[in-house]
Amino acid sequence: MTRAAGLTVVIPAHNEAAYLPRYLPTVLASLTQWEESSGERGEVIVVDNASTDTTAEVAASFGVRVISESGRSIGRVRNSGAAVAGGRRLFFTDADVALPLEAITAAATAMDEGAVGGAIPPLYTPKRLGARLLCAYWDHYRTAHSGAQGVAQFATAVAFNTVGGYRDDLFMSEDIDFFRRLTAHGRATAAPVAILDELFAWFVDHWSGMGDFSCVVAYDGDEPAGFAYSASSPLAAIGGAPPPTSRTTATPPPTCSPE
Repeated sequence: MTRAAGLTVVIPAHNEAAYLPRYLPTVLASLTQWEESSGERGEVIVVDNASTDTTAEVAASFGVRVISESGRSIGRVRNSGAAVAGGRRLFFTDADVALPLEAITAAATAMDEGAVGGAIPPLYTPKRLGARLLCAYWDHYRTAHSGAQGVAQFATAVAFNTVGGYRDDLFMSEDIDFFRRLTAHGRATAAPVAILDELFAWFVDHWSGMGDFSCVVAYDGDEPAGFAYSASSPLAAIGGAPPPTSRTTATPPPTCSPE
């Protein structure tokens, strides 16, 4: 008899056949590390959102569960994955994000220690001025309002259902709205919301023509933290550039504030 999942990773995916082979292995590696350390079983659900490519087939080839959601609303897609999730802990990430190996373990630990949820905050560094201005605004907003994007958010299933999940009537910023309501729920129940500043994810740069990667780091207070590369990173095993995995006192990487 298969054990029930203790944690579910939900990945929305619209036409992500080209990205899944490169980034889904980092999710699976992070989940495996948590399974080995916790003795529990996890699951990954890829929600195919009206893809016109082979997203569903590619995802299934990695042995993950694939479901379909035809409604073109990212909030609805995430909610559809959560609705069939077996885990009492939920972790949401995107198909074009590379997770650090410790991500899921750290998120699960935070929830096990009483957090209703949390996030791994990103910092983008695109080339184009318009994108950099948008990033600069987001840097300011996140710092001022403790927001967190859906690149890597997590919540207990109880908290997720209590706050009503993601709004499916928002074309964008549904992740920011969700995190605001999750934070309010945490305050109302005297439970923390964890921002895992010691970790960071890598996000594919769709905006600036930089190639596949845009640097994503965590904040250390109000300044971006320095970083060091690790040869043991998940990407190193699949031919990608290794993401930073630990903070150092080195010179901070460039922010996405405009010059």
